[in-house]
Amino acid sequence: MKLIAMLAGVGALSLAACAPVTGPAEAGAEAMAPTLFVAAKRGNTLSKVDLTTGKEVLRLPSCTNPHELATSPDGQHVALACYGGTSVDIFRTDSLARVASIDLGANARPHGIVWHPSGDLYATAEGRRSIFWLRTPLAETREVFEFATGKDGSHMLAVSPDARTAWTTDLGSRTVTRIDLRTRRAPLSVTVGEEPEGISLSPDGSTLWVSARGSNQAFALDPQTMEVRATVATGRFPLRIAVRPQGDVAVTSDLQDGSLSVIDTATAKVIRTIAVSGPAEAQARFQVTILWSDDGKRIYVAETASDTVAEVDYASGTVLRRLPGGEGGDGMAILP
Repeated sequence: MKLIAMLAGVGALSLAACAPVTGPAEAGAEAMAPTLFVAAKRGNTLSKVDLTTGKEVLRLPSCTNPHELATSPDGQHVALACYGGTSVDIFRTDSLARVASIDLGANARPHGIVWHPSGDLYATAEGRRSIFWLRTPLAETREVFEFATGKDGSHMLAVSPDARTAWTTDLGSRTVTRIDLRTRRAPLSVTVGEEPEGISLSPDGSTLWVSARGSNQAFALDPQTMEVRATVATGRFPLRIAVRPQGDVAVTSDLQDGSLSVIDTATAKVIRTIAVSGPAEAQARFQVTILWSDDGKRIYVAETASDTVAEVDYASGTVLRRLPGGEGGDGMAILP
């Protein structure tokens, strides 16, 4: 563990907000409505979609090649990993005004991001082969800690409920790495499939789920020993995996099939497949990130090539509607 800096407010906050590109400028009234936030990596924007109406109510410039998003525990802010740069930027959820830009250092390329219930932020820094722990990120004085993974392409991230442990998928090294956030114990990395990318921890913290896009597989791991408990054949090119908030199933986003594989977490078997676009439209849609609603009734699927987000009813497997999300919408976060 390495303490990078204790940052004072000077230079740490970027208070200037950009002018809106589309949608009304006044969005405060929708701040606590069911809302989806979408980071568009081609358009370099951040969008806000009202899930009641299905309409995009606000879109603002964000940063270069933005990727993953996370909302704060109190619902007042959303954090964005600026993959084309070196910072994690924080915006108000009501107006999308940028209130902080936290630089992680040269060649950081932040990607995966988690806003923990404790209030702290965690992000991967792919270019630095590390992750960052941003303690009290909105405070005038914050602490920034960096932990080396020592692996290439530390891409996506999960953090334990007690915030003592983090895990990364390391695309370039074909590994999954466990990082102890409280001691100086060396990280533990294990090889998991080909090009492991998706990662999701069960709600109780007992099982770590990983999807490996290069081998069309999902894996259930013991989070502490990193032993592989089960291997599951999925659809083709499972970019992401997400455990339902209720913990009963995990779903992979199978890009080449335009579908979702639903895995029973108790038996580690695929129990159904949900067609989102289907193989014929898979490349035209190019689905990537998946996100559950808090009640587990909806799955949101980012379709980066068609600039849409598919809203899927989990029970029926029906695509209810396609929502706007900017050019190349990828990262998503939800405000219940």
